[in-house]
Amino acid sequence: MDINWANVFDWMILLKSFITGGIICIIGQILIDKTKLTPARILVIFVTTGAILGGLGIYQFLVDFAGAGATVPLTGFGFNLAKGAIEGVEQYGLIGAFTGGVKAAAGGIAAAVFFGYIASLISKPKMKKQ
Repeated sequence: MDINWANVFDWMILLKSFITGGIICIIGQILIDKTKLTPARILVIFVTTGAILGGLGIYQFLVDFAGAGATVPLTGFGFNLAKGAIEGVEQYGLIGAFTGGVKAAAGGIAAAVFFGYIASLISKPKMKKQ
């Protein structure tokens, strides 16, 4: 039995995801190369931007367009936090604002802690030259 791979993959969504995620990464690389911002501050900027755009309902359009290209980068994490907080408020009231985001992002948080620990075991960190 021959498999027609063109039917298995939606090549257009793959291309849109790749380009969108790449643009987000290019913005991050430009911030690293052209500013004196530390990686931690850039991380906070990306997560905060995703949360704000997610809370305003704007980031959903990017997710609908690019799929994983928009949900995997740090801005997608912020979007997921905001979306979870909004859903938490709808279900549990004010306390849901605090618990909803963490519930929605629990998988990403656990993966970040686990893989961050593994990376710390196998790498030697360096300070950014100023």
